[in-house]
Amino acid sequence: MKTLQQMTVLITGGGRGIGAAIAKRFAAEGVNIVIHYLESHETANETARTCMALGANVLTISADLRSKEQLARMRDKLESHQMLPDILVNNGGISHYGMLMDVTEEEWDNVMSVNLKGMFLCSQLFMPNMVAQRYGRIINVSSIWGMSGASCEVLYSTTKGGMNAFTKALAKELAPTGVTVNAVAPGAVDTVMMDSFNAEEKAAIQQEIPVGRFGSTEEIASLVYFLALPESSYITGQVISPNGGWHT
Repeated sequence: MKTLQQMTVLITGGGRGIGAAIAKRFAAEGVNIVIHYLESHETANETARTCMALGANVLTISADLRSKEQLARMRDKLESHQMLPDILVNNGGISHYGMLMDVTEEEWDNVMSVNLKGMFLCSQLFMPNMVAQRYGRIINVSSIWGMSGASCEVLYSTTKGGMNAFTKALAKELAPTGVTVNAVAPGAVDTVMMDSFNAEEKAAIQQEIPVGRFGSTEEIASLVYFLALPESSYITGQVISPNGGWHT
């Protein structure tokens, strides 16, 4: 089996936020990094430069998670660079805030396509190589709202709940092959997604969290890294929620 430093991790939506923190965490351990993005070219390159400064071999690549054709081309490019992922982190996604009665069919289809179809396509495209080598890690970045639901986030919650079910089912399917599948479902994390709340609203949310603060992207990245380790091979089909005791 490869050593961790010989492995490659692909992080979808890896240019910023939790995705960037995950890339940096793996880069610090010398893992080969593939940073996927859609349009945030400069942000992805900035994260890549940070990872390279940590000593990692890094490739950035753009593809639309809604497009099987673009993702297939991404797979071909990674194969040509001998960087097919041993570890796939399905992190790329979009949020949606608003009452369900106001959600349009186009909004529904778009969020479903990015959050669920993208995860399905990436897993389907990259897991054959993992199965062939009898080692792999698929880690899906979900959300606390996929476990508990959130008012005015029905669409987003639905996609994350689907992600959790996908995780549990695929884990059973792949268990005999040496490939594990887990989900990390963060609570409130200090990212740009929190910018839609004002200071008073943020303070109110923090009061609801037993530890009294938001999580950091580095804390989420550490959990993702742990699940990717060879010694985590007995952990599969789990939805683990680092949320400061907010949801138990």
